[in-house]
Amino acid sequence: MLANSVTVFVVDDDEAVRKSLTRMLFTFGYRVVAAESAAEFLRLSVNAPHPCCLILDVKLPDLDGLDLQTQLSRDGMLMPIVFITGHGDLPMGVKAMKAGAVDFLSKPFRPLHLLEAVQVALDRDRNESGKRGETARIKGLMAQLTTREREVMDLVSVGLTNKEIAERLGLVVQTVKVHRGRMMSKMGVTSLAGLVHLRTSQDTQIALKTPLH
Repeated sequence: MLANSVTVFVVDDDEAVRKSLTRMLFTFGYRVVAAESAAEFLRLSVNAPHPCCLILDVKLPDLDGLDLQTQLSRDGMLMPIVFITGHGDLPMGVKAMKAGAVDFLSKPFRPLHLLEAVQVALDRDRNESGKRGETARIKGLMAQLTTREREVMDLVSVGLTNKEIAERLGLVVQTVKVHRGRMMSKMGVTSLAGLVHLRTSQDTQIALKTPLH
């Protein structure tokens, strides 16, 4: 792994812990950004590069780690979290994991366990970043479609023939063929199977439901 290729944020109000984790993570090639509070983390993580993850202490001076997790989720700031705590309990861990945390480690923990959790978190972020990139790509393609081309795509995708689409939209078959050809070209597909794949892909459902403006 190349140094600075990924970023690990460390948020803990204990300076000794921050320095220890920073040294260890840097040794393994990670770029580390450390903060002593939730507020400082939020300031430092604006436009955070991906892949990245967050090692987060539960007890912080300004905002509880679980509350910060909730805020990040609400604000759409998608960053896998590995919790560390010296004051945790089972209900707290369950709550964090249900909210999407990668792991919940009690201090003192073995460095290997933390490194494994960080790797899982970074792999998750790489995967999710890829999905977000694909969603953005599909949104970009669909933004090129006219309203009529979008209507044709919707009907083609559910298996209607050109004749059936023409009847449904009040068009002649030749006009439907023209719209269909332009739509397929803009979407970057050459077959019905390719189009259906975009329509049914789990990674792009939100993008495909976005209405044209």
